[in-house]
Amino acid sequence: MIRVENLHRHFGSFRAVDGVSLTIRQGSITGLIGPNGAGKSTLFNVLAGRLPPTSGKVMLAGEDVTGLPPHALYAKGLLRTFQIAHEFGSMTVRENLMMVPPQAGESLWATWFQRGRIAKDERRLRDKADEVLEFLTISHIADEKAANISGGQKKLVELGRTMMADARIVFLDEVGAGVNRTLLNTIADAIQRLNRERGYTFCVIEHDMDFIGRICDPVIVMAAGRVLAEDTPDNILQNEAVIEAYLGTGRKAGTVNV
Repeated sequence: MIRVENLHRHFGSFRAVDGVSLTIRQGSITGLIGPNGAGKSTLFNVLAGRLPPTSGKVMLAGEDVTGLPPHALYAKGLLRTFQIAHEFGSMTVRENLMMVPPQAGESLWATWFQRGRIAKDERRLRDKADEVLEFLTISHIADEKAANISGGQKKLVELGRTMMADARIVFLDEVGAGVNRTLLNTIADAIQRLNRERGYTFCVIEHDMDFIGRICDPVIVMAAGRVLAEDTPDNILQNEAVIEAYLGTGRKAGTVNV
């Protein structure tokens, strides 16, 4: 689904991403871990079009998408979520889901002369939003103002937006940050079901290794802007180079806390 070739992103003399090459297989849930400052979020921002690369290439399903802006990648089915959820607080949860473009009402011509088409489109979006809410088990908050729901529920709403857009690949940035264990289990279940039942491909940045180990295979480790290792979660925890990157020398295998 994604192939990255010798990707660089520099900020002056600082090489935040320093020659990264990796592959995200179609239909996988790939974990991306690393110590703070490893370059994970910068890599996400380049892949999602928020930052242009300094050099290198990004391929999406065989198409060169290097440097394309977020809206162009969105149209190709590549979406991302953020560590801090961004919602329209004064709107309901259902309305937040229904904001997904494109919509008939975006056309001035349709607004004036095709009101029936707009009404039909709105009914379609509402029905789809209700199906998404049920899938994510949050139908009970459909009419709540988004500003009033919990942080974990906001993460589920962000995941719901990717469903409304029929995403092909989703980059999840610390989806578990600040989320209680019960809702984190709900999020993990939703990701696995979307992957298994609907063919979504995911790449997940996360610091909770239990969460990574539960849903991800393979796991890619970054350090100092480069790919350090790629393996199964269990093998990553025993990798001496990974342990040293996180904890320094002289620490025992199996103690990595990301």
